[in-house]
Amino acid sequence: MMQYQKFDITNNRPVVIIGAGPVGLAAAAHLVERNLPFIVLERGQSVGASMLAWGHVALFSPWQYCIDPAAARLLVATGWRSPPPDTFPTGADMVEHYLMPLAALPAIATALRCGVEVVQVTRRGMHKSDTHGRTAQPFAVQIRHSDGRSEILLAGAIIDASGTYTMPNPLGAAGIPAVGEIEAQAYCFYGIPHISGRDNARYAGKRVAVVGSGHSAFQAILELLDLQQHSPTTTITWVVRRHADQLDAVYGGGANDALPERGALGQRVRAAVVAGRITIGSDWRTDHVSVTPAGVVLASNGRELALVDQIVVTTGFRPDIQMMRELRMALDEIIEAPRTLAPHIDPNLHSCGTVPPHGVQELSHPEVGVFVVGMKSYGRAPTFLLLTGYEQVRSVVAALAGDWPAALTVELTLPETGVCSGPGDVACCVPALANTIALTDACCVPVRATNAFDIALVGDAPAQRCC
Repeated sequence: MMQYQKFDITNNRPVVIIGAGPVGLAAAAHLVERNLPFIVLERGQSVGASMLAWGHVALFSPWQYCIDPAAARLLVATGWRSPPPDTFPTGADMVEHYLMPLAALPAIATALRCGVEVVQVTRRGMHKSDTHGRTAQPFAVQIRHSDGRSEILLAGAIIDASGTYTMPNPLGAAGIPAVGEIEAQAYCFYGIPHISGRDNARYAGKRVAVVGSGHSAFQAILELLDLQQHSPTTTITWVVRRHADQLDAVYGGGANDALPERGALGQRVRAAVVAGRITIGSDWRTDHVSVTPAGVVLASNGRELALVDQIVVTTGFRPDIQMMRELRMALDEIIEAPRTLAPHIDPNLHSCGTVPPHGVQELSHPEVGVFVVGMKSYGRAPTFLLLTGYEQVRSVVAALAGDWPAALTVELTLPETGVCSGPGDVACCVPALANTIALTDACCVPVRATNAFDIALVGDAPAQRCC
């Protein structure tokens, strides 16, 4: 008879969820439905703190793709009404109309602690190299309150949904701050500033460089273009790694994008470039930043850009792996995502916006009972859909509850044109009814549990892992 991994979750050893964003609170909703104890720890002063940091920005996905099914069930039972499914929420809309009502539900509110930073997670009384009796010890979560007090919480399992927004990549192209970048911090904004609103005075009439070529860069550029209409002396320099003749790939799929709002961004930027409203600094890898009385100088291998006054750094984000340093984590060496998931999302290999449905098997680590989910599970990879995170936590919570058939049956509802493919356009998932990305028999292969991952099955019978 097959045996499944069991997790020690009692009232004294709850599941600790790190992060009260949409994926963290979705995990809480699934735990409520499974009647499992939990605590949600949020470093910000409110739920959705990172979302509020870019609250003025609209999501690419409409509401119908932004709400977790378990969360919706709990909310609807209280009389909550979902926003129109075909409209596009901003980050602030998500917090106000979805996350706050969800967090206010008594079953979640009593377990939520805001203003609490997770400093480190370890096993009680054991460091990383201690093996004997390791799994018998609960997790020890060291936290720091906003008033500076420290505390240790014991946990039966960890769901890390802390995201990556608080860990932006530096301006320096080599993955570390450029020479002089730290000294130039006052002139840099990391992320997407609210240019048309509270930060208007910082950018109006200024020479602004936007560094990066993803959708965050597009969003910042478009806000600067709007500002330029009212303040014509505002100039925009767009700094990218690619050669100028390779920018077509940067602009994206346009009308062919599965998420039309996302596809439209690149086309609007392209039109502004053609119109001469944007100066491009191409084939650029910033290695030096200098602050002079006349302005800030960005340099790349001896070349210098024209002087600027402000720099918007949209070079992506990375996971904070320091808090898990004393745990045995199987992270990919390149993008710092769970090792089994990484090949499907590595931007060096995978260029489409979707990945195969995945859950507890792909998210497990040698440290039994630890799961990194949501945006953080993608490590340094740039593309993530909320629906992916919701399915991750549904599968993980089912496993924590001991419902392995549900945990291992992984499905994912995505936009209709979504398809997951790998090198050579070998697709392992196909659209099915109701826009469900269904697992095909052809892409399912037998796998066995290993001591290294200690997941799901123990014994001779193989499990099925798809994609």
